Amino acid sequence: MAKLRWGMVGGGDGSQIGPAHRISAGLDGQFEFVAGALDHNPEAGRKFARKLGISADRAYGDWREMLAGERAREDRIDLVTVATPNATHFEITKSFLEAGFHVLCEKPMTITVEEGEEIVALARSTGKICAVNYGYTGYSLVRHMRAMVARGDLGKIRLVVAEFAHGHHADAADLDNPRVRWRYDPKQAGVSAQFADCGIHAMHMASFVTGQEVTQLSADCVSCLPGRELEDDAMVNFRMTGGTVGRLWTSSVAIGRQHGLTIQLFGENGGLRWAQEQPNQLYYMPLGGRLEVIERGAANLSPEADRSSRVTIGHAEGMPLAFANIYLDLAEAIRAGKEGRPMDPAANLYPRAEDGLRSMAAVYAVAQSGKENGAWKDARPPMFR
Repeated sequence: MAKLRWGMVGGGDGSQIGPAHRISAGLDGQFEFVAGALDHNPEAGRKFARKLGISADRAYGDWREMLAGERAREDRIDLVTVATPNATHFEITKSFLEAGFHVLCEKPMTITVEEGEEIVALARSTGKICAVNYGYTGYSLVRHMRAMVARGDLGKIRLVVAEFAHGHHADAADLDNPRVRWRYDPKQAGVSAQFADCGIHAMHMASFVTGQEVTQLSADCVSCLPGRELEDDAMVNFRMTGGTVGRLWTSSVAIGRQHGLTIQLFGENGGLRWAQEQPNQLYYMPLGGRLEVIERGAANLSPEADRSSRVTIGHAEGMPLAFANIYLDLAEAIRAGKEGRPMDPAANLYPRAEDGLRSMAAVYAVAQSGKENGAWKDARPPMFR
């Protein structure tokens, strides 16, 4: 089976996210890395692309050159990943979709709700995939949580509690550090800092595992460090389409927390707890029963979990493998489209443009609610109301 052709915009030498994407895309042998515009400096980008094995004619100076070059080729890329600064996501994603390419965009997909609605409409009209990298949903046991909820193991879900808290911006000495400062500057970051950066991962996770969407929310946003215009801590209460109540805490000043992405579900018949820093264990408490530890890699968990587990039980499985499951989903979706067949239902889990749009609507709702002392706001984008 021939590999699908993959290209990348951004993610150059020294990038935090670039290596994770390159490892993940190549892990299962589904994609071949053949094209890239990897740096804002054209020569640096070309040089790094050549170092990674991309041929000179597909080592591009910028994304516009890459778009023109790939559009003209018979062996054009099947998928492009957009891993550039946030403010550029909309223009690049829109341009590649319009040219007939499938796109995986880093989050946030856009920086405004209006842009997000435009991307959703464009993906629907072109029939092209526009995925958003909420990569933590690729973890095997997160997918098993979703399967347990869907088959009714917990009964009706009453409450979901999500957290994404770390302490890496807690040092007041970093207030003038340009690598930190920009995140809390509305001129560079937009209307939200910590919620837009981390909170939306936790909120999307809540929707992913429950199969419900957030309809309304109330937020308390604070800047714990003086001088920050945008929030470094937020507590968000929300309601979901199936009647589930949600609680979400996100923080960048929680000293002692490292990554801090966790999710808990409480239903009529049981509860579940999972933490991204210990991804191999899912804790399950059935009503009236004893606490069970579900181990990743155990046999016959669910089709979704079995398909997304690669290494044997007891061995660590980390973030690049979770991202790889997003790429594996996309490979199946692209191949199914080429072959004119339905895709494997267990692979039909990659986050869509609709998810990116809902996240951006939630960002604006949180920002507005925070300004109005926690007033409840409609968290849905206008096109979904």
